[in-house]
Amino acid sequence: MEARLTFAAYQRGLEEGKFLGLKCNRCHAVTFPPMAVCRSCQSNDLEISELAGRGVLRTFTVVRVAPAGKTPPYIVAMAELEEGAWALGNLEGIDPDDAGPDLIGRRVRLDSRPDEGDAYTGPCRVLTFAID
Repeated sequence: MEARLTFAAYQRGLEEGKFLGLKCNRCHAVTFPPMAVCRSCQSNDLEISELAGRGVLRTFTVVRVAPAGKTPPYIVAMAELEEGAWALGNLEGIDPDDAGPDLIGRRVRLDSRPDEGDAYTGPCRVLTFAID
């Protein structure tokens, strides 16, 4: 099975400020970041879709003990995107020591930044969120 959207193409999209996901032609669910099959119905009848890059913060955690190569503390968050998919990224612009439950439900916008990777991955772009 050929990938509809490769990791390299997804990364190029991030470099260009585009958030590329996959929309299922069977159930219309959006998968982001892209996977080989629909996250909802497991169909492989998918088409590339550019997402708006906006959503709502649903949960987060402050990482105080980080993997090798990362400097804590930092915030990892999940946001529900306007298109229905959920995205995982770093919440930036908030001091981790000030992060509290009042952040849940806040509107966020997506961005990305280069990252050197960690002990297990190479350099790539990672998703980031900023409070809108």
